[in-house]
Amino acid sequence: MVTKERLLESIKQLPNEFTVDEIIDRILLLDKIETGLQQSKNEEITPDEELDRKLPEWLN
Repeated sequence: MVTKERLLESIKQLPNEFTVDEIIDRILLLDKIETGLQQSKNEEITPDEELDRKLPEWLN
């Protein structure tokens, strides 16, 4: 979950004028990063060896 502090910090980095799409993209990116960090903390990750096996399949 994205915290208000992290969102406000991110908004401060935007230019003075921005589109609604840009702020939505920023929120979605922050949410994906937070989700990934939480998954990593919970050891809900895919080992590199498994990724090496799956990557060629995904790229086809």
